[in-house]
Amino acid sequence: MRATSKSLKSITVGVILALLLAACGSGSGEGSSTASGSGDSPSASGSGDPGIPTEPFAPYPETVKLTFSRYQGQEVKFLNNDTIDDNLIIREYKDMLNIDVKNAWVVRGTAEQYEQKMNVVIASNDLPDLMYVNAQQLKQLVEADLVQELGPLLEKYGSPYAKDVMTQDGGNALKSATFGGKLMAIPQTGSNIDSTPILWVREDWRSKLNLPEPATFEDFLQLSEAFSTQDPDNNGKRDTYGFGISKELWGGMPGLEGFFNMYGAFPSIWVKGDDGALTYGSIQPEVKNALAKLAELYKDGQIDPEFASKDGGKIAEAATSGKLGMYFGAMWTPLWPLQDGKNQNPDMEWQAYPVPAMNGETPKVSAAFPVTKYFAVRKGYEHPEAAIKLLNLDLERHWGSMYDPDKYFGDKGSIEFRKYSIFPEAEPSRRNLTIHQKVVEAFETGDIAKLNVEEADKYNMIKDYLEKGDLVGWGWDRVFGKRGSFQVINNYVNNGQVYDNEFYGAPTEAMGEKSAALGKMQLETFTKIIMGAANLDAFDKFVSDYKKLGGDDIAQEVNAWKALQ
Repeated sequence: MRATSKSLKSITVGVILALLLAACGSGSGEGSSTASGSGDSPSASGSGDPGIPTEPFAPYPETVKLTFSRYQGQEVKFLNNDTIDDNLIIREYKDMLNIDVKNAWVVRGTAEQYEQKMNVVIASNDLPDLMYVNAQQLKQLVEADLVQELGPLLEKYGSPYAKDVMTQDGGNALKSATFGGKLMAIPQTGSNIDSTPILWVREDWRSKLNLPEPATFEDFLQLSEAFSTQDPDNNGKRDTYGFGISKELWGGMPGLEGFFNMYGAFPSIWVKGDDGALTYGSIQPEVKNALAKLAELYKDGQIDPEFASKDGGKIAEAATSGKLGMYFGAMWTPLWPLQDGKNQNPDMEWQAYPVPAMNGETPKVSAAFPVTKYFAVRKGYEHPEAAIKLLNLDLERHWGSMYDPDKYFGDKGSIEFRKYSIFPEAEPSRRNLTIHQKVVEAFETGDIAKLNVEEADKYNMIKDYLEKGDLVGWGWDRVFGKRGSFQVINNYVNNGQVYDNEFYGAPTEAMGEKSAALGKMQLETFTKIIMGAANLDAFDKFVSDYKKLGGDDIAQEVNAWKALQ
């Protein structure tokens, strides 16, 4: 596949598409695509314009212009003179589909900053043609009749592979973007298991201090105290923190989900109560116990006293600069930010561990419903099917038959061109776990023949790290290797530890009206309790206020949704 991809670079766009469509006719389960809808008449569902080719990868006969709202995360890097406005991916949209994508605006910073900008844009009704929105924003756009129905367009113009990816979770992702029986956006599909929390530990510090691996809650506490008080960086100062949290409290770098899971608590997701009804995890009594312990750790100096003013980027800096000993985070954090720390200090080691057990009980670990973002098309945009064509191409390049690490990764794989695309994160639900399993099997058997191009790419980078010391492969080893984060996740799955969010529907009416205020109240209350600015009884008041100020209404609507499933 890699040699084939290289040879195609010199061939005209038309021949590339012809070869791709011919190859996809084999029906391969991985990334296979055929000319979906090629037999449709111009009057078929969706656009009736006879000038629009229905084949998934056929270019428009005339250039189609499309504007897009863009979020550029801190991890995005560029090669040579490329920018977020002009790069390989943007150029290929034009070359392969004849779609001229322009960024209407770009937010460089945090996801929160992007959402704030989008709120302003929605309020002013100055919408780009294609926009990246959260669930609340999508609901607002639908209620204001500002976005285009996409269901018939996905059916007509979507490639078989795109349709497969959209439905691998049983259809829940599409249901979450469906209003009144109409699909109003393209969900950013993902994996529930990829969101499960991992305990990341400065392994070189743990070994140096001769401390046990964190199998139990007591082990965790011992590590946190030692990393805070025993000068693990050897500078003669008490300037390291055992446990990292950020002002957001939740998320991938870092997040407190794993800490609460040790207590049997599942904040910020919906859980099934003893009576079978769905209830919000943040108001369960186990949450109070976890907050009490966090307040103790903070008072003892094991948590940065300024965490409430530091976002995930600042905590990442603490981790990479050698000031942090542990955090709960996502499976991907070795790639960013830990790889940066390893590059600066090759002696730095981080190791993935499962959520420790409390009282001898294997903990359940929370898995968020993976769809939190959607791609909506402005109502009135002349070519709404262009969004489906872009989806087809992105999915095929990222995970399917067009995947080519030589072409879509730069600087020995450390720069992911995928980050420049419109649909950078939409992916098959268990893709990453499969990569881990097949890479580990290849190392154990020495047989690499079963690896596809992406899997072989990961295998080779890990092999170069293990055998040659090439640090580029260190982060990949910590994710996909034998003791990487996916070994932890694999055990979560095999042990039945994954606890899924029980609610995956479109935002309810009360959610749209109340969730933002309730979420703010939760964040403020939890933060004050952790910092000692409020006593533990504030949690009981929070639960009472949450229920009175809209939580009970939301729960009623959520359970009404559940009754229809």
